[in-house]
This record gives sequence, structure tokens and C-alpha cells, in this order.
Amino acid sequence: MPKANGLTRYSLWDGSQTPPLDADAIIEALSEDLMEYGDLRWAMRNLMSRGMTMPQGGAMQGLRDLLKQLRDKKRAQLERYNLDGMFDQFRERLDAIEAAERTRINEWMNGDNPGTEFSNDLFKNIATNNSQQLDELPEDLPSRIKTLEKYEFLNPDAQRDFLELLNELRRAMANSFFKDVENMVQNLSDGDIDRMQDMLKALNEMLVKKISGEDPGFEDFMSNFGDMFGDNPPQSLDELLAQMQAQMAAAQSLMNSLSDEQRAQLGALMGDRLGDPNLQSELAKLSKELDFLNPEGGQYKFSGEESLGLEEAMRLMSEMQDLDALTEQMQKAERAGQLDGIDKDLLRDLLGDDAADNLDNLDQLMQALEEAGYVRPGDKNRWELTPRGSRMIGQKALGEIYNRLKKQSLGNHALPEEGRFGERLEQTKEFEFGDSFQVHMPRTIRNAIARNGPSTPVKLLPQDFEVYRSETITSTATALLVDLSWSMALRGSFQAAKKVALALHQLITMQYPKDSFYIIGFAATAKELQPKDLPYLQWDEYVLGTNMQHALMLAERKLASHNGGTKQIIMISDGEPTAHMFKGEAQFAYPPTQETLRATLRAVKHCTTRGIAINTFMLESSELLRAFMDEIARINGGRVFYTSPDQLGEYILVDYVQHKRKKLGRHQ
Repeated sequence: MPKANGLTRYSLWDGSQTPPLDADAIIEALSEDLMEYGDLRWAMRNLMSRGMTMPQGGAMQGLRDLLKQLRDKKRAQLERYNLDGMFDQFRERLDAIEAAERTRINEWMNGDNPGTEFSNDLFKNIATNNSQQLDELPEDLPSRIKTLEKYEFLNPDAQRDFLELLNELRRAMANSFFKDVENMVQNLSDGDIDRMQDMLKALNEMLVKKISGEDPGFEDFMSNFGDMFGDNPPQSLDELLAQMQAQMAAAQSLMNSLSDEQRAQLGALMGDRLGDPNLQSELAKLSKELDFLNPEGGQYKFSGEESLGLEEAMRLMSEMQDLDALTEQMQKAERAGQLDGIDKDLLRDLLGDDAADNLDNLDQLMQALEEAGYVRPGDKNRWELTPRGSRMIGQKALGEIYNRLKKQSLGNHALPEEGRFGERLEQTKEFEFGDSFQVHMPRTIRNAIARNGPSTPVKLLPQDFEVYRSETITSTATALLVDLSWSMALRGSFQAAKKVALALHQLITMQYPKDSFYIIGFAATAKELQPKDLPYLQWDEYVLGTNMQHALMLAERKLASHNGGTKQIIMISDGEPTAHMFKGEAQFAYPPTQETLRATLRAVKHCTTRGIAINTFMLESSELLRAFMDEIARINGGRVFYTSPDQLGEYILVDYVQHKRKKLGRHQ
């Protein structure tokens, strides 16, 4: 939908457009990890790693998927090619060259030389001499090629094919150092050799200056020799050195992937291949100067059947090196949650445009959340949820619980009841004296027509009136006490408790704005928590204790300021109290001491005298715990629920809503 001149233009979806990132879907996708680990950056790191399902269909692949594609591609190459065939190809090409040359030799020996002014005997002698030289060629491949370099071919086609083979070896030799060597190594005429020697000498001088800390003069070097580096020459000395390091690593990888015998053969084939002692000397000097690059080639075990030529093998080694380098970049990015270190152009080359576009989407996840107002930069360059983002997390938690309620059909859902006052419901009832006169006109008129028949005017009698049912919502002040002890995390209950706290806060904010809601976390000591901090809430594995007494004391103070309505404490825990406060300090003991149990029960009595109901939701049911919880219920008159983390939310929300409603129209 591009905008032009203030207008919005719509076009038919053809699959090529990139849909905008859905911030709601992103925050929903990362909420589980945020609740689990309490760290927005960690949650985003995990989301980047695993990817997400897109609301409009399809999926955004994560780094894990892209890594799998890289590994699959590498495996496919290893299972496709075989380096053994590289030497077989050289032998086959030499055999073909030799066969073509012998055909011409036989023609000369048979006197098949029409139009020549020389005697056939001369040609026969030359042919006989060349045939003898071919018969005496060494068996091993490097020596065979070296001998043929001095051989005078009779067949120009065979000579051309042999020169192309030599040029391929020369390119491979240069390719061990330089990228895009086509313009650097042609047929290496005398002028080419001199210029390449000048380039290598200038490069060696430039490296010496760099090592000594002087200005290497890269611009002058490229103005003289830039055309030798292909269509995309390096823009800096560091870029040139990085390219050379990659080329050297690829060459080293090829050597590492060969057997000892093959490695010796290839070294002999490529050695001294440039054909000029001075040029070879400059290249050896360059190799020594580049020792500081320390290229580390990989070793690849190819097991396929498709053979490769030398140049193809060098290109394959470069690709294998690129696959390894990109894999390492992605692994680092996955660990750090930062995508800056991934070479997107390399990713596009290896896996295609879709993979590069997918990486762009991953890189824009946080930006989409910021633009939607769900996150903002915080202290120390860390991202944090905005209040709107926290509400979205709470809304998701609440939605999850309601969805489970629908699926489970627990039978204890809160049902609205008849009443004369309070919030209006969609159900209607016959009007009774004292009811709020919220008339449902369609049903009232229909009742009159049903009584008198269709006629005008419609006459209404008292018995025709139907009014909306209503319910009263009692004002409630609630303190939610959440156990933050290590055992909650150890048993997998901590995330469920956080979700319940968020969901209950969201429910009260949305549907019961007149209610008051406090959250108190307790471990060795208790403290009040703010709803915005709930997503980041973590347990403290280094502090021991379950101090219910301190939590009840704080809750009592918070609820004491509320004079009307219902006051209640909802406590979530998975164990008996193991700490209490004494002279301002937390006293811990396990198993719990009588002092801790008595201090906790005294706090229960204080709450009871204040008219505060205590409803406890226990995630464990040992014999000692049951006995203690029963004593709390006996003192306070509240209820105890024994449940599991996966049903905790349903129990608490249903209980809260059910006890918000009272029947009306009757004396209580």
C-alpha cells in the first residue's frame, strides 16, 4: 500500500510483496521465554534463533533454520563430489592431447602431406623423433606435463589444448593467492610475466610498509595494477588481505582434503608453473610475507561420484570455506542475539534472496516492537517493555487461561445471577417491583402484541414489561502473594505463577477497574511488586527460605486501608513456611521450626481479625503441608486448593470471578 500524494493505493497480492511485521504476533511469540527467563533480550535472542509463524501464513525462519540450510548444503556438496577424479581428468586430457598428436605423427610417417615442397623423408624423420619422445614420457603426471612443456607439437590443436591445461595450472597457482585471476593470468607472454612480476614486487613492498607501520600506498598500487584484480577489485589493503587469506585458506583446504600421494602430485603440478624464475621468486617472497595471515584451511571428506577439474575444485573449496565462515557467523549471532556480524551478501550468494530477506526480517523484530510502542530503549542500552507491552503480555496470559477453560469445560465457571441493581447483562426477566427500570423494548412490545394481537396503537400493561437482568460487582481489594523461592523454579511452577499474576492484573484492569490489586513476592523476605516488573521477575537461587509470615504482614498493611467491600489474600506456594522475621531479620530453618510455624499462624490470625480472607493455592501436597494448610483454613475460614501449575490459572480466575457476584433481589 504505497502512499503517493496523500493517497493510499491498493494492489492485488501476488506473493512478491514483503508483508509488514506484526508487532502483536512478535510479542506473543517471545512472551513465553520472557516469562520463563525474565529477560527481554534473552527472549528476543531465542525468538531470532527459532523463528516464528507469521499471522498472514508461512513462517519466518530463525537462525536455527538458516544454519540447518547451510549444513545441508555443505553435506550435499560432500556427498556429491569426489576429488580423486581431479587427477583422472588431467590424465584423460593428456591422453587425448597425446592421441591427437600421434594421429598427426602417423599422417606424417605415412607421407600424407599434400602440397609440401619438402621430401616425405624429412617429415618421416621428424615424426619418428616425436613418436620416440612420446614413447619415453614419464608415467607420473607432474613429470609428464613438465616433459611436454619442452616438446614441439606437430598438431596445433593438441598444442592449443596443452597450453590451455598449462594456463589452468597457472591460474590455479595464482588463485592460491588472488581472487578473480582471469585478468592476471592469460597466456603469460613476456609482457604479462614482466607486469605480474612488477605487481608482486609492489605488493611485497606494500606489505613491508604495512608491517612497519608506514603508509602502504594502496591507492598508488591500485592505480597501477587495479585492472589485474577483476571487475570487483578490493577497496582497501585490508580487503585485499582478507581476500588473499580466503584464497590461501581455500588452497590449503584442497591440500588438506587430499591423500599424501595426491597432495604431492598437486604440489608438483602447480610448483614452478609460472615459468619464470624471477616471478617465482617474488611469489615465494609474497608467501613468506603473508605468514602473518596464518590461513587455516579446513579438511573435507568428499564421498560422491561426480569428479571435478582443478579450477572447479578450487572454486568448490572457496564455497566450502564460505559455508564454514557463514556458519560460524550465524552461531556467534545466535549466541549473542546480534545479527550485525552476519555477511548478508554472502548469505544471499549461498542460500538465495529468500534467506537474505528473512535475515532482514529478523533484524527488524525489535524495531517493529518499538514502532508499535511495546518496547523502548532502557538503561545501559538494554530494551525494556513499555506499559503497553506489559499489558499485551498480560492479555496473552489471560487469553491462554480462558482458552483452556473453554476446552476443559470445568463446570465451575462464574455464571451471572439475577438482580435488580448493578451491571446490566444481556439476559432479560419479567419486571418486578424494585427492579432497575432498564426496559428491553423489543421484547416488551412483543409481549403486548402476543397478548392483544397485532393492532395499533400497542397498549402496554405492567405484565408486558421485560427488563435487563443485572448483577452487582462487589468492590474487592486483593493481595496476590507469589512464592519466589528456588523450589518454585525447580518444580516448574514459577512461570505459571507469573502468568497468573499478569492475567489477574489484566482481568481486574479490564473488567473490574474499581477493584484494588497488590502483588507481593516472597522468598527469604517479602516485597511488593509492580505489575510492570512481572515479566522480568526471577527467583533468587542464592537466597533460601519461604517467608509466608512476612508476606502476610505486608498484605495486611496494604489491605487495612480499604474500609468497604471484600478484602482477600490469594497465596500461591509450593511448600510450607521455612522462614520468619525476628527483630527485622529473616530466620531460616529447614525443616521448618515451631517458631516459624507459630509466627506464620500469628500473621494469619492478624489478617483474620481484619476481616481478610486467605485463599491458598498449593502446588504441592505433602502430609505436613496439608496439616499446616488445614490449620490456616480453620483459623481464617478461607479455602485451600491443591492444584498443578498447568491448572493454577483456571482455578484462581474462576474463583475470583465467582466470588465477585452476589444474588440480588433477596436479603443476604
